[in-house]
Amino acid sequence: MGFIFSKSMNENMKSQQEFMIMNARLQLERQLMMQNEMRERQMAMQIAWSREFLKYFGTFFGIAAVSLTAGAIKKKKPAFLLPIVPLGFVLTYQYDMGYGTLIQRMKGEAENILETEKSKLQLPKGMITFENLEKARREQSKFFIDK
Repeated sequence: MGFIFSKSMNENMKSQQEFMIMNARLQLERQLMMQNEMRERQMAMQIAWSREFLKYFGTFFGIAAVSLTAGAIKKKKPAFLLPIVPLGFVLTYQYDMGYGTLIQRMKGEAENILETEKSKLQLPKGMITFENLEKARREQSKFFIDK
């Protein structure tokens, strides 16, 4: 009688463990999907911000370029044209970020760093552990009572 009961309990426990493993896997998959969705949304917001900034900065650049060119011609001082150069770099960068291939080039460079320069990505003092966090929490906590 006891053998049948323990056999049934073992089978029940085994099926519960399998369920827990399946549930943990499903939860991890959902968490990874959610993190990726958040990353994609953040990237979309960054690209949208660059495009919006480009509209305003492009207008500013156009007005500044026309004004500086007119001033340089009127005053016969080509030095008035110098601010157009750095402003042109900013305009080109924003255009490349919003409509060009900058994101793809950055992604390629990031993949290269991950593959070939792993040592540059390591945290100072190594990976954070639970013990390190707990030690820091105890040092900062005024109400902690160590038993």
